[in-house]
Formats: sequence, C-alpha cells, structure tokens
Amino acid sequence: MIALDFFCVLVGLLFAATAVMNLRDRSNPRRFTTAAFWGLYALVYLAGERLPPLVAGVLMVAMALLAGCNLVRPGKPRAVPEEARRASAARLGHRLLVPALAIPVVTMIGSTLLKDVRIGAEPLLDPKNLTLVSMGCGAIAALALACGITRATPLQGVREARRLIDAMGWAVVLPHMLAVLGLLFAEAGVGKAVAAVTTSAIPMDSRLVACAAFCGAMALFTVVMGNGFAAFPVIAGGIGIPVLVGVYHANPAVMAAIGMFSAYCGTLMTPMAANFNVVPVALLDLPDKNAVIKAQLPTALPLLGVNILLLYFLM
Repeated sequence: MIALDFFCVLVGLLFAATAVMNLRDRSNPRRFTTAAFWGLYALVYLAGERLPPLVAGVLMVAMALLAGCNLVRPGKPRAVPEEARRASAARLGHRLLVPALAIPVVTMIGSTLLKDVRIGAEPLLDPKNLTLVSMGCGAIAALALACGITRATPLQGVREARRLIDAMGWAVVLPHMLAVLGLLFAEAGVGKAVAAVTTSAIPMDSRLVACAAFCGAMALFTVVMGNGFAAFPVIAGGIGIPVLVGVYHANPAVMAAIGMFSAYCGTLMTPMAANFNVVPVALLDLPDKNAVIKAQLPTALPLLGVNILLLYFLM
C-alpha cells in the first residue's frame, strides 16, 4: 500500500537536501542558521509520529526564533544561465505545462478510479489519506515528466526546489505553523468563546443568517490567522457543529467542505497568507505589495456570497 508516511519521508529528505545545500553555500552569510532551520523542519517530517510532542514543540519554537531573529537568509544556488533557460523555454513551448497539469490529473485519477483498487488484501492507495497520497503520486509523476521533457536529472529538480524554497523563506512553514495554532486554539476553548459571542450577537433562529455567520466567520478568521486550517477547528467548533449540525441538522461533510471553501476566500484577501499573497509579489518583483490581493478581491467576495447560498441549499 502506498501510504502517506512515504511522502512525508520524501518531503523530509527534500528539506534535508535544502539544509545541506545551504550549509555548503559560502555565499550565504547566515548559512549555518539557515541550514539549521531547514534541518529542523526536515526532522519533523522524517521522525513523524515517532517524535514526542514536547520535542516537536521545542523544534517549532526553535524554528520560530531562527526566523524571527532574521537568521534565515536565501543563498545563491547554482542555476542554469538565463540565456540557456530562455532558449530551453522557447524550444519546449507549451510542453512545459504538461508536468504541472499532470498533478491534478493524477490526483483525480487516484481519488476516483483507483480508490477501490487492491493488491491482494491491501488497497493500492491509503484510504485514510486518499487525496493526499494521490497528489503525492501526481507530484512524482510530474517530476518524471519534467525530467523527460527537459532532459534534466532529478538532482536538478532538487536544486530548483531549493531555489524556490530559499526564495519563499520561512513562509514555506507558515501553513504548518498556523494549522498547529488552530488546533491549540481549539484545545484552549476559543471555539466555545466564539460560539458564545456569535450566538449572543447574531440571531441564529434564521438558517440563512446562521449560514452567513458560519461562512463569514470562516473567511474573517482566516484573514486574521492567514490560513484556513487554523480557522476551521475554531469556527467549526464554535458555529458549525453546535448551530448548523446541532440545530439545523446540517450534513457535516457539506458543512466542512463549504466551510473550508469559505476560508479559502479569506486566504485570497489577507497579507497574513504570506506564502500565497506576499511571496509571489517578491518573486515577480511587483511594485505594489498588495497587487495579488487587489487582483483576487473581485473573485473572493462574490465567491463567499455563493458559498453562503450553496451551504443554505445543500446542507
């Protein structure tokens, strides 16, 4: 069976390679601390559930200190010369899109056509993490296609991954950190506090109002936190489960799916989602730091309204 642990190890090895490459990069004045940052993150993936919770927490705090003290800096990775890159891009043309398109195609095939395939008594793909495992297979297929099309080696793929990781910096870790923060908020009872404030301030005797409150809170909390995974346990525990499911008998699967989609609307509207909205500005060297957010607002706001109606009619 292809399990999620296999891909966690691959991700850990990629971050470990990034750490080693930064350690060997003498052009980086912060190469030791930068290597330590990515090495610690690699350890989280490689050790996985075998890592005691206290040790994992200490590692995350250490990473936060390294990033907060501005000790994580990009180096100067060895890259293909600009002229050669442009010539290769002109030669390959639209074929360069094939590896990127392979990821969603393989993910869909794995999640639908291969979900019931078995080898003996074991399923081919981990049924508990079917979509993630399928996406991991899609990423491997995309790497193989990219190497075949460009006639490059997998090592070059690792170098390019390191270049992008360096360009994004600590923002790569932000979704992981915020997801953990959301779980901490849920454990601390923030969801109950949100439920108390919401139900006292908003009349929940209307199903439409309840749907609007849930979707709006998911988007708003994501704007504050920067990540839908941090917002979901808090708002679902505060409004989704006690009000939508408990009072209006909503389908939990529909509530969760549309709730996360509403949270993604918030992601489009906040600079706190640095890996989505700030890093692209830096990579593209745009003069307006909020250019990505401004371009996404006309999509995010109407989509949030559509989500409210979808939840009202489908839950």
